[in-house]
Amino acid sequence: MAENRVTGQEGRRVVSAGIRRALSAGDMVPGQRLVEQELSDTFHATRSSVREALQDLAAEGLVELVPRRGARVRVVSVEEAIQITECRATLEGLCARRAAELATPEERAELRAIGARMREAVAEGDLDGYSALNRQLHDFVARVSGQQVAQGLLERLNGQMVRFQFRLAMRPGRPSRSLPQHLAIIEAVDAADPDAAEAAARAHLDSVILELRATPPPTAG
Repeated sequence: MAENRVTGQEGRRVVSAGIRRALSAGDMVPGQRLVEQELSDTFHATRSSVREALQDLAAEGLVELVPRRGARVRVVSVEEAIQITECRATLEGLCARRAAELATPEERAELRAIGARMREAVAEGDLDGYSALNRQLHDFVARVSGQQVAQGLLERLNGQMVRFQFRLAMRPGRPSRSLPQHLAIIEAVDAADPDAAEAAARAHLDSVILELRATPPPTAG
């Protein structure tokens, strides 16, 4: 019933967070229409909360509001994805540098544990598990860095990159190529080497750009 639906700022946050989770999980795809009533039913929020959340997500570049046609998940081109990744390289390099300087012994141990789980996932051919650990590592380094502005910017940029992140993770041989890059970031942060950590993060994102440039054009249909 409508009276049981969340509204106001709480409803707005619930819908925004739910859509972001769906994008990260691949449950919503680029170009997909976002119907207000369906979102209202899914997240048990009022239609006004849904509209406000969609406006927030549009401002972040995750959603596109089309006049007289409603909302849809925004489609990001390969060239825009490359430009986003170039920005990520600078921000993630900064976060890796700061993490190397600031990480506690407990945080360094957690990074090593993430690295060990990434090795296991690649050895077992667990692409979904490796993809999840990939996101966990990047998020963890950003959080440890204490660079909240960079962390917020990265969250917005990464949300726009979901389509390409899923495609890259599933390319043959990609996990085996990216694993050493991730381990280099972990080892540099663990060794408290800011220069090496920043260089490793940038090198990893440079490799992502090369993979993006090799992305085949979308097929019609």
